[in-house]
Amino acid sequence: MAELTIHAHRHTLWHFIPGLALSALITGAALWGGSIPAVAGAGFSALTLAILLGMVLGNTVYPKIWQRCDGGVLFAKQHLLRLGIILYGFRLTFSQIADVGVSGIAIDVLTLASTFLLACFLGQKVFGLDKHTSWLIGAGSSICGAAAVLATEPVVKAESSKVTVAVATVVIFGTIAIFLYPAMYPLVAHWFSPETYGIYIGSTMHEVAQVVAAGHAISPDAENAAVIAKMLRVMMLAPFLLLLAARVKQLAPAGKGQNSKITIPWFAILFIVVAIFNSFHLLPKAVVNMLVTLDTVLLAMAMAALGLTTHVSALKKAGAKPLLMALLLFVWLIVGGAMINLLVHGLMA
Repeated sequence: MAELTIHAHRHTLWHFIPGLALSALITGAALWGGSIPAVAGAGFSALTLAILLGMVLGNTVYPKIWQRCDGGVLFAKQHLLRLGIILYGFRLTFSQIADVGVSGIAIDVLTLASTFLLACFLGQKVFGLDKHTSWLIGAGSSICGAAAVLATEPVVKAESSKVTVAVATVVIFGTIAIFLYPAMYPLVAHWFSPETYGIYIGSTMHEVAQVVAAGHAISPDAENAAVIAKMLRVMMLAPFLLLLAARVKQLAPAGKGQNSKITIPWFAILFIVVAIFNSFHLLPKAVVNMLVTLDTVLLAMAMAALGLTTHVSALKKAGAKPLLMALLLFVWLIVGGAMINLLVHGLMA
């Protein structure tokens, strides 16, 4: 809120209200849509719906009213996003790590690292994409989908169009995965139990909502294991952002980076602090549930704002290369992720 006070010295409060109100309106529609069983069952979370609705309005109505709404929309996209990432820690506890076990941790680490490194190689060496696009798609594929893309954006300072391209790849291939993973299970059931297949789902699929949908389609045991493995992967977001911030500093031009300090993503640090605090169960469950709901609203508002500021022309300009890169990462998550899961389970059996 300190940022709002700083901006308020240059603008009145009314400078922010129209854009925030528009973002909130889109969020309300997204939350309602996400609560419809058929929509939720298809793996479309409120975050996904918010950016889709935002993009529709952003390319139709918003260009006519952007001057009145721009201040609040930018505030939602930047500052509400960071607060949402911090509050995301209330979804996690460190006891969840123990439930998955050492094998689950090893699988998540190997899958995350291999997928992100592959994204860097494919994006910059094979497809000739810029490093920001490669990093954003890599973060979304290797960690937790749209939330990871949004959390990575302020660290790398990427353009809105690149963020939206990365989120689009998560939506496309994550949606395909919802139907593909349950269909694959009968074919590989002699290699995986419901629990280990759940860990495979949680360690390789993009969005939390998509993981829940795929796991639920198999069995309760698979769903529980999938969610725990996925939450462990989400917890790796903060250390990932710290390492990425150090890499951004290392790659900075000599005149810009060598004499300055590493820009530490403070919201990632606070994300860890909140998760640790939540592990002690000091707050009543009702309060935690309220904070999780607030977090969903904040992240959805940030997604809505992102959609509003993204133009279809920018997506067209990105071309087919980001989509092809994300497709290869998707194939790696399915095939390479399965090999990592089977190898780790075999070694630790």
